[in-house]
Amino acid sequence: MRNLFLILLILLLGACEKPEMPSPYHAIDVSWQHAQADFQLNDFNGQPRKLSNFSGKVVVLFFGYTHCPEVCPTTLADLAQVMRLLGQDASRVQVLFVTLDPERDRPDLLAKYVPSFDPSFLGLYGDAQATKQAAKSFGVNYVKQYDKHGGYTLDHTDGMYLLGVGGKPLLLSPYGQRAEYLVQDIRLLLATGR
Repeated sequence: MRNLFLILLILLLGACEKPEMPSPYHAIDVSWQHAQADFQLNDFNGQPRKLSNFSGKVVVLFFGYTHCPEVCPTTLADLAQVMRLLGQDASRVQVLFVTLDPERDRPDLLAKYVPSFDPSFLGLYGDAQATKQAAKSFGVNYVKQYDKHGGYTLDHTDGMYLLGVGGKPLLLSPYGQRAEYLVQDIRLLLATGR
């Protein structure tokens, strides 16, 4: 009987805790994990860039490479659809594509490839060390997979990071997220002004 009483007491005390509210976002808040995430890269015009350069806009950040056979072009095409769905709000959003393959993704290639999905999209690059640091800061992993002809592909973490207009919160949206969900998350970030 005593054990039963203790179990009931524990259950009652547990029920007294304040319930956790569900997140209003479809994406996952990873601010706690990547609170200091940033980069020092160049855009395809050679202009040095870091996240603070885009303060006042919602930033959608995606790591990939131009020779990617599926995930990267699909994600960029999905983001182009998101921009169309946003209508006038799209002018308050900046999509950034960070290459994980600076060896092949030279500025002239990024200047053609990235804006071909949407003229407002910006491609960023750095040397091998800057790329590694930027990826590490966001928890992005990548590794070369060589083929028998000496070429390679990159296995890399997929998903998109969404940052509020003040740089927080930092959300992670999975690969293949419905465009409507991304639009809702972006509009919520714009409305909160954070």
